[in-house]
Amino acid sequence: MPHADRTDRTDRAVAALSAPGAPFATVRTENGSLVYADGPRTLREFVEATWAYGDRPFLLGAGPGAGPGAESAYTYGEFFAAATALANHFVDAYGLRPGDRAALAMGDRPEWQTAFWAAQLAGLVAVPLDAAWAEDEFTYVLDDCAPRVLLVDGERLPRVRRWAARQGAGAVRTVVRDHGGAVEAGTERYEDLPAADRYTAPPDVEVRAEDDATISYVPGPSGRLRGAVATQLAQAGAAMNARFLAAVAALDRGEIPGLGPVPVTPLTYPFSRVEALTRVYAAMAAGGALRVTDGPRSDDGSEISGSGPGLGSGSGPGSGSGLGPGSGSGDTLSGDTFGLTETCGAVLAGGRPTPVTEVRVDGAGELWLRGQSLVRGYWGENPADEALAVENPADEAHARDGWFGWFATGITATLRDGRVRTGSPAP
Repeated sequence: MPHADRTDRTDRAVAALSAPGAPFATVRTENGSLVYADGPRTLREFVEATWAYGDRPFLLGAGPGAGPGAESAYTYGEFFAAATALANHFVDAYGLRPGDRAALAMGDRPEWQTAFWAAQLAGLVAVPLDAAWAEDEFTYVLDDCAPRVLLVDGERLPRVRRWAARQGAGAVRTVVRDHGGAVEAGTERYEDLPAADRYTAPPDVEVRAEDDATISYVPGPSGRLRGAVATQLAQAGAAMNARFLAAVAALDRGEIPGLGPVPVTPLTYPFSRVEALTRVYAAMAAGGALRVTDGPRSDDGSEISGSGPGLGSGSGPGSGSGLGPGSGSGDTLSGDTFGLTETCGAVLAGGRPTPVTEVRVDGAGELWLRGQSLVRGYWGENPADEALAVENPADEAHARDGWFGWFATGITATLRDGRVRTGSPAP
């Protein structure tokens, strides 16, 4: 029974990794949700640890001058210095403060990662935008999240130029990369920003676990995009989930986590996708490299062949809406992993939930989740009520039955012996 033996071995590994005092031990918060007992509480805390990786490669095949047969490398030291310089520019030159939004409208390039993590170092809320959107989609989302700074490449600049122009001088700062034409007032080129210095410290700002970290847009019930808001604590939980899944995969292969070769992970999804962020977290936690590939992709953006260990590369059924019954965004991770935009990445692997993820299946067969990495709600949909949307089940019956604080995924599932098998979108 080789399969049963392997399952038992994985179960023992999961139990050992999450036992009291172990790296992925958990505690229960006042609202009943599980969180990791140790580990980062913010993305700033998480990314600052990468400074120690120095000259290790971070992004492969993404730097300037990578010709046929050659592979350029963007190191951790270069990345962290650039992110720090940009974060200080946000604070010192633009006057941005924690809670201000920073929108990213760029293709997959080192500057995307620099901008995302600069936002975290400055306590801003990063808003990844789909680089494939048309002008009307960019306009709708930018109007909705009202960023104070817009980071864009030359290819996407025509799709956001009219939006930026009608904001008025000084209302929104725009930073553009790879644009050879004239730039408007209030626009700077990446090339003209202050040079990075690896000995410069990030901005002296307070970033709290309860602060918002990201807004990720998903289709809503009406088809309109809506912004799923994740706190710093939720994204830090997602980073720990990624580390946990990588550790389980290593143990499943008979390796000791952290003692094997430094991983090189193919990054086939666009940087703005939650699937990509899951892989970025796992690689950064181990000081590994990410290879950006231009290989053939399927319709959902995934590479046609190959996936990293423990992290699927496909996408499951997209079912549209959000928090509340029948509402998950459907950004499932294929292989044996499952996650949604609203869970900030993978929360199930081989049917097993990560240590901070609790699962239930209701009488209608719908999967409900609770845990550290879940989003707190949707941007602008609770203006008069600061309570988390996930703490408001859609009907009184669920609330009475103890479903307070749970998230309805909109995905059918079965639950047996602690393992989840997901199915199609719930009717």
